[in-house]
Order: sequence, then C-alpha cells, then structure tokens
Amino acid sequence: MSKFSSIDYIIFIVYFFLVAGYGYWIYSRKKNKGESETKDFFLAEGSLTWWAIGASLIASNISAEQFIGMSGNGFVVGIAVAAYEWIAAIALIIIAVWFIPVYLKNKIFTMPQFLQTRYNETVSLIMAIFWLFLYVFVNLTSILFLGALAIDNIAGGGYFHIIIVLMAIFALVITLGGMKVIGFTDVIQVVVLIIGGLATTYIALTMVSERFGLGHDVLAGFTTMMKQAPDHFKMILDKPGPGASQADINKYLMLPGIAMYFAGQWIVNLNYWGCNQYITQRALGADLKTARTGILFAGFIKLGMPIIVMLPGIAAYVLYQDGALQAEMAPGGSFNADNAYSAILGFLPSGLKGLSLAALTAAIVASLAGKANSISTIFTLDIYKKYINKGASEKKMVNIGRLTILVAMALSVLLTWKDLLGIGGEGGFTFIQKYTGFISPGVFAMFILGMFWKRTTGAAAIVGMLTGFLLSVFFNNYAPAVFGNETWIYTAFPNGKGGFEIPFLICMGLAFAFTMLVMILMSLAGPKINPKAFELDKSMFKVEPSTMVLIVITVLLVMALYVKFW
Repeated sequence: MSKFSSIDYIIFIVYFFLVAGYGYWIYSRKKNKGESETKDFFLAEGSLTWWAIGASLIASNISAEQFIGMSGNGFVVGIAVAAYEWIAAIALIIIAVWFIPVYLKNKIFTMPQFLQTRYNETVSLIMAIFWLFLYVFVNLTSILFLGALAIDNIAGGGYFHIIIVLMAIFALVITLGGMKVIGFTDVIQVVVLIIGGLATTYIALTMVSERFGLGHDVLAGFTTMMKQAPDHFKMILDKPGPGASQADINKYLMLPGIAMYFAGQWIVNLNYWGCNQYITQRALGADLKTARTGILFAGFIKLGMPIIVMLPGIAAYVLYQDGALQAEMAPGGSFNADNAYSAILGFLPSGLKGLSLAALTAAIVASLAGKANSISTIFTLDIYKKYINKGASEKKMVNIGRLTILVAMALSVLLTWKDLLGIGGEGGFTFIQKYTGFISPGVFAMFILGMFWKRTTGAAAIVGMLTGFLLSVFFNNYAPAVFGNETWIYTAFPNGKGGFEIPFLICMGLAFAFTMLVMILMSLAGPKINPKAFELDKSMFKVEPSTMVLIVITVLLVMALYVKFW
C-alpha cells in the first residue's frame, strides 16, 4: 500500500494547526470575557449557535466506529446498515420535539442529575458509575483502537502504538479547553470530515468504474456496484430459511430485517441521542429554538452520512469480489472486513490521501474529545461535587475535570495498547452497539417513563435498571438454551461457533418490553402522581413553522430512501 507524500504531510499538519489554533483562540476569548468557569468548561452554556450544536453532535458521533466499523459492515451486509443513520434522523426529530423541552424546563445538565431530580439519589449514583465505566471501557477505548488500526493500515503498518499516543495527545489539546472549545472546533472537524469523506467515496466509485472498463465515471461506478452486488442494496434482509448459508445468517444476526424496526433499532437511537451526555452538553446551553434547530440540523446531516461511511465499504466488496484489494483486505493473510475503508484510502492520490487522513483523524479526535468531556462532566458534577468535596470552588472543579480527562485518556491508551478488551475480534461497529445495548433497554425505559408518566416511582427505576441489564444478558447468552431456538417471541440462529444466538437488536427489544412491563406494574402500586414527576404542558412541545419545515423535509427524504432501497 502506498504511503504518504510530502503534500499529504503538509495538508495534515495544516489541519492540525488550524484546529489547535482556532481552539486556542476560542479559549483565549473565553478567558478574557471572564465567563463562569464550570458552566463554560462542562456545558458551554449559552455560547453555541445552532450550527455549532449540529456540527458538534455529528463530529462527536461520526468516528472510527462509523468510518471503519460501518464501512466494514457495508462490505459484509451492504446498505441495510444505513438504518443506523437514517433512523437516527427520525430519532433526532423525536428528541428535538419531545425530549429537549423536558430537559430545558427542568434545568437538567447531566443524565445522572435527571435521574436524581426525577427519581432519587441512589438511581443517580448507580447510573453515574455505570456510565463512567461504559464511556471509558467501551466507547473511548474502542474509538481509539479502531482509529489507530485504520490509520496504521493506511501508513503501511508498524505505527499502531505511536498513532495511539499521538491521537490521545491531539484529543487532550482540544478537550482540556472545555466544552466551548470542543463545540466550535467541531465545526472545522465536520467540514474536514465531510470534504475528506466525499473525496474517499469519489475515488472508491471511480475505482469501480475503471475496474469494469467504464472510465473515470462516478455514476457509472455506483450503477455498476448495484449490478454487481444487488444483495448489498437491500434495506430489509430476509429471514434465513432452513437451507441458508452461515454468511446470510451472520448478516441477519447483525441486522434482523423488518423485525429490528419493531425492536432494538429505535432503542439504540433514542437512547443514544436522547439519554446521552452528548446531547445535554451541547444543546442545553441554548434556548429551545436554537437547541431544536441544532439537533434537526444534525439529523439532516445524518441522512448523507452513509455516502461517506458506507459506500466505500460496498465499493471495496465489489472490487474484492472481482479480484482487487486482496492484499489490502487481508494483510498478512488474515482477512478483516474492517480493513475496507483503509483499503480504499490507500489508493487515493497524493494530497487527497492527506485530506482523507485528516477527515478520519477529525472524526476520531472529535469523538474522543466529546466522550472525554462527558466522562469529566459526570465525574465532577455528579460524584466529586456531590460526594467528595461539596464546597469545591469553580476553579477546583475545572481542575478536577481536567485531571479526570487525563486519567480517562491514559486508561483508554493502556486498554488499547494490546487490545485487552478484544475489540478487534468482534468487529468494531458491532462491538460498540452490542455492549452498549446491554444497558440501553433499562436506561431508556427509566427515561421514557420518567419523562412522560407521572406515576413512575424511584423503586421501579432501580428495579427497571437491573431488569434491563439482566434480561439483555439473558436473551443474548442464555435464552436459546433455556427456552429453545424457536419461540413465539424470537428465533435463535446458529452463530457458526457451535451455539445459537438471537439477533442482538431483537434481544434489546425484548429486554426493553419486559423492563417496561415490570416498571409499570411496580409503579401502579405507588401513588397516582409521584411527587417528583415533571410538570408538562402542551405548549412545551409546540414547534415553530421553520422547525416544522425541517422536520417535514427530513421525514420525506427518509421515506424516499426506504422506498428506493426497500
């Protein structure tokens, strides 16, 4: 695989200094204005515009797990994996219209704070610790691992550990400036991410076109991909029959057809975007209209993300099936679908390679920075301030926040160094979705009932949290052995490893449904209106005409995409 030229290094260095310099300028202006240290560091309160909120959400969301993991899934299964992006656009509409007004009216700044305000301190503390472990051991570590793996492949191998350290340092440069610096530098990161990502897709499609003798034509490349791999352009996968191959079963285990739209797909997205520290930290500093517009802007961008993060994977599949990319997809003789994106990147011309590398780095670093700031915010505001040093000054809290960021980043580097968590064996995107999915059903049930049903009790929340986790583990690992492989609520399929599995998105839906049932039954034993219930009124959920236009356009585009690729 070709390595970088001088122009690639120049482009990458310019990108680094542009982001770092802009971040320092934002930080200097903030200091000169003498703004509230804690609110500015953790929440950027009142300072992010709608376009900065939207860009920051996308920059933190689109990372190595999408570029590398989703491209890998695109290689294996095709366009069906775009459901994660397109359903996210609808989920963001739901968040903007119904969730954000509840957070804003009740002045919620962190997710544990929501749980304490609505339920009790026990629920809040348990979940604060839970989230810290999840963010450090699953999210931060996997983002760093997948990103370093991809860049190392592009560089020709042998630089994995150096890249880990450099990316961690780059993320620290941005993160230590606080949420405002992250929010505004993310605008540059998203621009670089989109331009560099589109350049990679352009090259991928023209490579397909040239391979099949159609010249340097992007549209011809896309048409050829649809002809050569029609099964990769189906949004809804068929349920495997008795004679199905293991490859088809594995695809269905990953994306279980129409069934996932009645199960985990919504829980994944609504929990991620609506019950996640990312959203609150970016959107809650603004007024309702700005927050809503920013979130809807992010949803609109999500519609186009599969072009950048998934199409190169399908292009790599078509080229690989035709005899190309053999060495790139299986370096050292070991095939890995997660190599799809870096395989395409290796063929970019000088200059474009540097731009695409900058795009990939932008996605990784922005996600690392956003996640590290979330870890810092939860630890400082929900644990340190409440239980360790109640009288901490603003300066002390910011310093503790920075120390937390350093510790979290150091831990993720140590865990990534020799892939202690086995991320490489699972497949990057699936690893994150599956293990986050163990707590998603319980968390989402707590939030949805806590927001919109005044009867939900704190005791029900604690039981729901534990029930959701235990049921997720049960359905993922033990249900087929206990109840059999075929029941009225699920079908388990051979996983190719000697056992049977229920698709994890179906497991998530089942765990959520039973958790909701348990929480509702428990809450019915309590008072009709819980004293800690939120006050809601219809005016909170009214949307302005300009907001409604954005919503209608997004819904129509999603419908058109599903009609085209059903």
